[in-house]
Amino acid sequence: MDGSSRARVGGATWDTIVIGSGAGGLTAAVALARAGQRVLVLEQHYLPGGWCHSFTLDGYRFSPGVHYIGGLQEGGGMRSLYEGLGLSRHLEFCELNPDGYDHVIVAGERFDIAKGSSRYLQSLLARFPHERKGLTRYFAVIDAIAEGLAGFEDGLSPAKLALLPFTHPALLRYGFSTLDVLLDKCVRDPRLRAILAAQCGNHGLPPSRASLALHSTMTRSYYDGAYYPRGGAKSLPSAMIKVLRQHRGKIRLRTPVRRILLDGSRAVGVELADGERIFSESVISNADPATTFGKLVSGEVSGRERKKIGKMEYGTSLLSIFCAVERDLRREGFDSGNYWWYRHDDIEGIYRKMETALPDGQVDGLFMTITTLKDPGHVAVGNHHTIEMFTFVPHAPFARWVDTPQGARGIDYDLLKESLGQKMLDAAEQIVPGIRKDLRFFSVGTPLTNDYYCVTHQGSSYGTAKTPWQLGPLSFQVRCGVEHLYSCGQSTLSHGVGGASMSGLMAAKAVVGCKQVADLLRPGDEPLRVYPADQPELWLPRLGAKAA
Repeated sequence: MDGSSRARVGGATWDTIVIGSGAGGLTAAVALARAGQRVLVLEQHYLPGGWCHSFTLDGYRFSPGVHYIGGLQEGGGMRSLYEGLGLSRHLEFCELNPDGYDHVIVAGERFDIAKGSSRYLQSLLARFPHERKGLTRYFAVIDAIAEGLAGFEDGLSPAKLALLPFTHPALLRYGFSTLDVLLDKCVRDPRLRAILAAQCGNHGLPPSRASLALHSTMTRSYYDGAYYPRGGAKSLPSAMIKVLRQHRGKIRLRTPVRRILLDGSRAVGVELADGERIFSESVISNADPATTFGKLVSGEVSGRERKKIGKMEYGTSLLSIFCAVERDLRREGFDSGNYWWYRHDDIEGIYRKMETALPDGQVDGLFMTITTLKDPGHVAVGNHHTIEMFTFVPHAPFARWVDTPQGARGIDYDLLKESLGQKMLDAAEQIVPGIRKDLRFFSVGTPLTNDYYCVTHQGSSYGTAKTPWQLGPLSFQVRCGVEHLYSCGQSTLSHGVGGASMSGLMAAKAVVGCKQVADLLRPGDEPLRVYPADQPELWLPRLGAKAA
């Protein structure tokens, strides 16, 4: 595209404006900038990254939206993406405990999910020998579905969907099934069902509503290990912004967009909250479709998407605790793996309840991660360790405070936060006994916190609910009814860092009109630095003696 065809205002020229700096938006921005476009990213928050941002409270660093990433092994999908975007010089990852990147605790019994599908299966067979036939079938189906979907990196269009019956029998049979369908066919033991369904928290849905196809790809993504960005989640947007700026791109923080400017049915730029107008050839919105088509685009030209918003179901929200304790957790046996805790075997019932009501007497499901044990460079000074924990809650009980200012919602709101926080701590005591007495910092975040900092739709932590009938061509698309307007993010393709990043790459592909996303990936001069958990000699020299 030459300069004469670009829109100009005040001497500034932009090929593409990206609204939002989440994983999808920044991936799109970097890909386009490296393809020769001049790109401007606009972020309403004072920190970049969306759910990939990190923040500091009372001197402690927290990263609310990134807890582990898969596909970073040699040849892995996420590794190819990061290397292909030229991020290797600015990013490093640390492998989580390969003997248990996820620790599942159900009714007091702990099961460690280890790296490697064979190890995972063998450990399950050792614990549940009577379920050998069903477990073998379960893993075979998971593998077949994930392998089938691996051929659709550029998206699952209606045309490609029509070919599935002839090319991928497992997808034909299970593509629109939920996780519990496969569990019902393969597993009888309630404890085994609970362990296999424990990672449903990565979707925020009960097994009866979670897409089996999506669950299969998630499960497979961790077979070759789980990883955490050195420096916390903020390392991801930081690396992308460095590369963006190297290629003449720009990001503006504290810059909320009021509306997307249209010329007829074509997007031509944006108007900011302060009235400033910025013009461009294309606009990519990393905002949720409920925000993009419900607030930023006039209703006349986005009728199809507005109707879809009314029909789409959004995922439930999160209640978060960010805290720090003073005790030697590593010496006590805790490690870099995540902890999934459930009070009993009925995972279906636990998630059903979390979708519809606040915990009454107690919290029945909790996710906990100790970030100071994940990042060797994040040294716990004086045995102070940072802990993040989450449980799912509906947005509705907080709706009466939606229009009240952040930090000034009144005593009733504060009391509700305190009550819920204490119930979460009660559950956390089952993982880290005595955690209360060792607390040195404690803060609670609600669905309204998500709305305020990440502009979520009704606090939804994963965007649209990833049920079988809200994925692929049945979800929101990169292209929409508005010409030169494109979408990316958690509600476009899939949630999580990987899903959002891939949606950004697909949006960039649509903007430049290349045949495949691989055309946008040109590896840099060095491979991504990924430090194996069992080879500290590789990262200790880089971190210095203090990290030892």
